[in-house]
Amino acid sequence: MLRRASGRSSRSARRSGPRRRRRRATRPRCRGVAKRKRRPLVRSASVQPGIVGPPRPVPRHIARPPYVRNARGEPGPARMSPVRPAAEIEAMRRAGAVAAEILLIAGRQVAPGVTTDAIDEVVHAEVLARGAYPSPLGYRTFPKSVCTSVNEVICHGIPDSRPLVAGDIVNIDVTVYLDGVHGDTSAMFCAGEVDAESRRLVSGTLRALQAAIAVVAPGVPVSEIGRAIEGVARPGGLGVVREFVGHGVGTDFHGNLQIPHYHDPRNSTPLAEGMTFTIEPMLTLGSPQVELWGDGWTAVTADRSRTAQFEHTLVVTAGGVEILTVTADGRCAHDLSAAPVPRARTG
Repeated sequence: MLRRASGRSSRSARRSGPRRRRRRATRPRCRGVAKRKRRPLVRSASVQPGIVGPPRPVPRHIARPPYVRNARGEPGPARMSPVRPAAEIEAMRRAGAVAAEILLIAGRQVAPGVTTDAIDEVVHAEVLARGAYPSPLGYRTFPKSVCTSVNEVICHGIPDSRPLVAGDIVNIDVTVYLDGVHGDTSAMFCAGEVDAESRRLVSGTLRALQAAIAVVAPGVPVSEIGRAIEGVARPGGLGVVREFVGHGVGTDFHGNLQIPHYHDPRNSTPLAEGMTFTIEPMLTLGSPQVELWGDGWTAVTADRSRTAQFEHTLVVTAGGVEILTVTADGRCAHDLSAAPVPRARTG
C-alpha cells in the first residue's frame, strides 16, 4: 500500500478530485529518445464505483496494529528509524512470505465475472488463517482488507460489487501485519485476454521494478532508484506517477523514508545496510496526472488511460539487497509462471 508523497506533489494530489475538469490526454515526453511510431492511447470504459460492503470482522485473538485502536485509524508520527534490527528483519521475512503467498492465492481469483469484493473476502480469510491482520483494514478508516485497482485506477482501489470484465487489468496490493511488523507487496493480474498495449504496460512496469531493485546496495543514493525506473519507462513512452512513493516499512506501516519513483538528485539519502522499504512504481499509458474519487482513496489517471504497478518489500544487505516478499520456497506473483526467484543478491 502506497504512501502519498510529501511536498508539492502531495498537495497537488489532494487538490485534484472527481469534479476537476479533465485535462486533454497527452503522451509523456521522452527526452533523448528517437521518434517512434505513435501508439494509440488505450482507454478503458471508465471504471465506475460499485457497492462497498461493510468491513469484515477480525477475531479478538488476532494482534492488531496500533492505528486500529483509534476511531479514525490514524497511525500518528512514524516512530521507526530507517535501519531496522536483525530480529525485526527476520520477522519481516515471515510477514513478507505470508503476504507473497496470499498474493498468489488472490491472483488466482482474477477472472471475468469475479467481483473485487470477492477477492477481498478470499484475502481476508487467508490472512486470518495465518494468524495475521490485514494491514489496510481500518488504516485511516480504509474499509477493506486489500486494495484492488482496476484499469485506470492507479492505487488504493476499494473492493466493491463491480465484476471484472474480460480485458481488465487489476493490481492487487496485499499487506499483512504479523509478529509486530508489516509485509507489503502487489502485482498485476489480467482478467481473460487483454490487448497488446495493456500487456506492454504490465511487462514494462515489472521491468521497471526489477531495474530499480538491481541498483539497491549500501551507499547508493535513493535518487538512483527513480533513475532506474525512468530508464525503463521513458524509452517505452510510459508515464511515471509522482504523487505516490515507496516508503519505509517495518513496525510502522509507512515509515519516514520515502522512495520516489522518478529521478530527483535532491533525494541524496544514501541507502544503508538494514534499511527496509518498498519500491512500487506506477506507470501509465497516457498522462501520469492524478485525480481522486469522492471516497478520498481511489486514485485514477486524469485522462483515464490504463496504469500498472508492482511492489516488493526489500532490505538492504551488506552485499546488495534481499527481497522480503517472496514465499518460503522463493515464489512470488510477479512471475507469471510462479517460478522460483532469487531471494537475495550479493555484490
